[in-house]
Amino acid sequence: MLASFYSILDYQKPLVFVSLTIMLCRFLLISLMLSGFAFAENLTLALPDSLSQLVSKATAQTMALKYGDAMATAKTLRSHNEGAGCVLENIVRISIYDDLGDTAALFTAGKQLEKCKSEGMWDALRKFELGYVQSETGHSVSGALKTRSAAKMFEDSKDQEARAFYAIYAYYVDKSFSWVPFKSDHREEYLAVLDSASKKSTRFWPLFLTPLIWMHYDKEDFNTGLKLAERGLAKAPNHPVMLQIKADMLYRLKRYDEAADIYEKSAADYMKRKGASIRYWCSVLNLIRIYHDAGKKDKAAEQRAKLDDPKYRAIESWMPGSLMDDLKKRKLL
Repeated sequence: MLASFYSILDYQKPLVFVSLTIMLCRFLLISLMLSGFAFAENLTLALPDSLSQLVSKATAQTMALKYGDAMATAKTLRSHNEGAGCVLENIVRISIYDDLGDTAALFTAGKQLEKCKSEGMWDALRKFELGYVQSETGHSVSGALKTRSAAKMFEDSKDQEARAFYAIYAYYVDKSFSWVPFKSDHREEYLAVLDSASKKSTRFWPLFLTPLIWMHYDKEDFNTGLKLAERGLAKAPNHPVMLQIKADMLYRLKRYDEAADIYEKSAADYMKRKGASIRYWCSVLNLIRIYHDAGKKDKAAEQRAKLDDPKYRAIESWMPGSLMDDLKKRKLL
């Protein structure tokens, strides 16, 4: 009987093994599916609808220059989701710097982004924004490494917004290697991703549209850049930064009078809102080359004379490098 028992057991071994294997595979499959779902959730910037609406609201308030309201909305988000709210608060701070030239807001954003307790794709966004701050404050190597780290996190996501953030990084990587023979170049694909995301995303559309415009500018496709700037102004009428971007496109299209008109108004607007701030001086610097190229040398000299102000010298290092390089190369300063 023992023999028969073991005989039966021996006979059943393959079946038992197969059965156990199937059970184990099912268990592993279910486990992988569950972990996959959790992993997939981490590969998205999605939030519950009520919280996602807060992000969209903060973006709308920021683009309407209602920074206090935007910060309050971000704090409300933070009370429900610490990580996402912390990241959003500092995106608002970076926007304040970008518009008003408030360098204190930029440095605060850098310090806070180091501390944000974010997860998943929101941590990737934290790193992405921190990389920008570090680059803007003179830490270009650490900024580049931080941006690369964020991009690697975004790369595997199917989330449209995450893919758009990755596209910003990947576009310039492909551009930097465009001279290498037989190297694949996906820049047109990345432009399409950003274009789509800038239309569909209510939460991050300015973060997608602005680099998209500069990519077309870099390609010397100024007509497309102008159309995109006008798209931005349709969403955020009279936004001062977007108006300056529009003027840059008009200048490159040699529509000098229109470009000068925008920058003259921009200089007056910034002087009224913030005094002699970074973007006020950007207006002055751009007017120098616009009037020069338009053949209005007296007006160019008039703008150049404004640079003798000690207030300009105090923040000269914050002027855009590409603008300063162009002016110096052409001996317009």
